[in-house]
Amino acid sequence: MAGMFARAIRLCFLLTLTLWIPASLAAEKPNVVILFADDMGYGDPGCYGHPLIKTPNIDRLAGEGIRLTSFVTGSWCVPSRTQLITGRYMPRVKFNGGTGSDGKGGLPDSEKTLAEALKEAGYATHMVGKWHLGYKEKRFLPVNQGFDTWFGLPYSNDYIKPWVQTNEPLGLYRGDEMVEHPFDQDPLTTRYTEEAVGLIEKAEGPFFLYLAYAMPHLPIHVSDARRGKSAGGLYGDVIEEVDWSVGEVLAALEKKGVADNTLVFFASDNGPWVEMPPRMLRTQNKLWHAGSTGPLRGSKGETYEGGPRVPAIVRWPGTVPAGQVSGELVGMPDIYRTCLAAGGATLPEHVLDGHDLTPFLSGKADASPREDYYYFRSGLEAVRVGRWKLRTVTGKPELFDMVTDPYERVNRADELPDRVAELRSRMGQMAKEVSVKVAGG
Repeated sequence: MAGMFARAIRLCFLLTLTLWIPASLAAEKPNVVILFADDMGYGDPGCYGHPLIKTPNIDRLAGEGIRLTSFVTGSWCVPSRTQLITGRYMPRVKFNGGTGSDGKGGLPDSEKTLAEALKEAGYATHMVGKWHLGYKEKRFLPVNQGFDTWFGLPYSNDYIKPWVQTNEPLGLYRGDEMVEHPFDQDPLTTRYTEEAVGLIEKAEGPFFLYLAYAMPHLPIHVSDARRGKSAGGLYGDVIEEVDWSVGEVLAALEKKGVADNTLVFFASDNGPWVEMPPRMLRTQNKLWHAGSTGPLRGSKGETYEGGPRVPAIVRWPGTVPAGQVSGELVGMPDIYRTCLAAGGATLPEHVLDGHDLTPFLSGKADASPREDYYYFRSGLEAVRVGRWKLRTVTGKPELFDMVTDPYERVNRADELPDRVAELRSRMGQMAKEVSVKVAGG
């Protein structure tokens, strides 16, 4: 009888332990760190093939997670940041005005930002760096869009004379107040890094840190400590300083003891500004931006792949196996959706354009859940479905096989009219859904 009683006690203890352990582990939400370069080209990091620029920290990050080679986003600043912060294509979001200097638009209250969603899920939320999603009214600023803290610029670093004819001061903000104007842009990457490291050091409980660099957006700047050090010239100095910053953030996570419980996402907002407008050539020449698209056609502001396809890396120990490289189609809205899933956050009720990548990233699914991606610029300019991409902006359809011809050199439209018709139909449906026109008719 006593033996039966003892066995019952042991059984109850084991059952209690079994129930308690998963609940305990489930409560340990992963931290989320997003490192977002500005105008870094697909071919700029060493792990994406640059022959001269050294990026050991970005390369190490890739080796410890998954390096994505077919990651696409908006082809310039605001659309890509919209996709990241809201999980939606830009035409769905009613900004009601521009978001650069003198722009009166901003994120409406109807959008649930990534920071708002994670804050509701119990995260401390911090932003360092460039916002570019509205500033004229304080309600548009990051600290009123879900972030507990913000130190950075309201928009791109070129919104000053002589590049932009504006009298609006470009200043650094802390919270909802401009705290520094004018300021020296040379040490900006260093200052952002110090701010980010300090936030990690002080963190208690799960946190979301969004570090949005100003560089290598023109006009490029680098600190004295790293000037003249790269074989890639001034532009190489700038990229290598961003890489230094990535290393400092990763080291801070390790020192804090949270690296193994942190999802780190590194990417650029769009490709390099190769075909820049005349306003950017007033004080320099085209050589001041030596960003590389690698083998890709086009650059920032275009819907050939050199504009929207960017370097992108996810490291998430215990979930994402190390050392992976994948050419599966992934889009920026997927990062929003994946971060919400990781943090146990509640989804907004409106339409999202992203997918939860967790099954794919963890290896439980062989393929990315993304079937298609729509490229918006002057209207809807292109769509990719599976291996095929249709671009209509020139008026003459351009059809590319993104598996055998990711460089968009061979137009297959004439030989595959049925495929063109199918993709054009998809473009028409999406254009109607988001109230824009299909470019090129």
